[in-house]
Amino acid sequence: MNKKTVHDIDVENKRVLVRCDFNVPLNDEGVITNDLRIQAALPTIRYLLEHNAAVILCSHLGRPKGKPVDSLRLDPVADRLTTLLDRTVRKLDQVVGPMVTEAVEAMHPGDVLLLENTRFEAGEEANDRELSEDLAALADVYVNDAFGAAHRAHATTVGVAELLPAAAGLLMAEEIEMLSTALNDPKHPLVVILGGAKISDKIGVIENLLTKAEHILIGGGMANTFFRAKGYEMGDSLVEEGSVDTARDLMERASDKLVLPVDVVVADAFNADAETQIVEPDNVESGWRILDIGPRTVELFTENISEAGTVIWNGPMGVFEMEPFAEGTFAIAKALAKADAMSVIGGGDSASAVEEAGVSEAISHVSTGGGASLEFLEGRELPGVAALDDK
Repeated sequence: MNKKTVHDIDVENKRVLVRCDFNVPLNDEGVITNDLRIQAALPTIRYLLEHNAAVILCSHLGRPKGKPVDSLRLDPVADRLTTLLDRTVRKLDQVVGPMVTEAVEAMHPGDVLLLENTRFEAGEEANDRELSEDLAALADVYVNDAFGAAHRAHATTVGVAELLPAAAGLLMAEEIEMLSTALNDPKHPLVVILGGAKISDKIGVIENLLTKAEHILIGGGMANTFFRAKGYEMGDSLVEEGSVDTARDLMERASDKLVLPVDVVVADAFNADAETQIVEPDNVESGWRILDIGPRTVELFTENISEAGTVIWNGPMGVFEMEPFAEGTFAIAKALAKADAMSVIGGGDSASAVEEAGVSEAISHVSTGGGASLEFLEGRELPGVAALDDK
């Protein structure tokens, strides 16, 4: 990576503003149900503390749309950080303002502050210059460790980086390095697994990877649009009618690389108690819908994975949130865990799947950013990375 990291800048006795991704899931009681994103930020925070920095943390949580929402305050994050860092993390109730400035000016090396949810400010998502200047005034140095928000040109990801010495955190650097290696310098064969509901979300990825990958395995709801392009009846299955021509064009250009399911699990209703059966994709009857890949497809995909040098996976193979339709996704996760290949999971539902399958420790890299990794795999420049200082 040609961007500066925290290792390339002097943080000794400096106030450092760190953009983290603390967008963690909360239950109805406001309790964090998965703290992986908080855990992922710890190496950078600890590095800064070990080098006598005063650390000011900021992050968004949810979609409050520019105004305070009590259920999306960052108090639970501050509590979890206090436990994990074994030191007090003081949470402020504002993002900027006189109270924030006063608290920051009173900081000493080793202190940690957490600003309020940055998306409580209307100027955050608009990359407002005044908000960026107010945030920049708090610190001497800016560090972006929020890969999950790097595809957003917001005040805390781009605006502040243009006003302060700006470097990548350790998580950001690892994300870029691993994804870059998998995409631009993979050990071949490179096998890409794409799933999820919509082909429209993945067209850019397929286009970018057609010249790089030996095989692109297609599962999930997006496979249905390819089946429709083949002329198959899809019953009640999800199909993006507006993308059928695109799917047909992709198959005509790269039929030797695209690998579609050879059997599927269909159900007579979209619920966990539905009647199910395994059929070939061209035999889906009216009133039935495809909700998972079938066992022969699992074997086919597993064979491709076992022969790969590098595997990139983005998107589940079925509706894995429902137990009857999770088998395909979990089988692919376990095949990846057994493979000798370098394996990179593109965040989002795929990351959840490998965790639920209990194999995340066997994966080379599980990204913390679904949308960001998707845009990276499309070959697009991420604004939050581009804004950082070059080495």
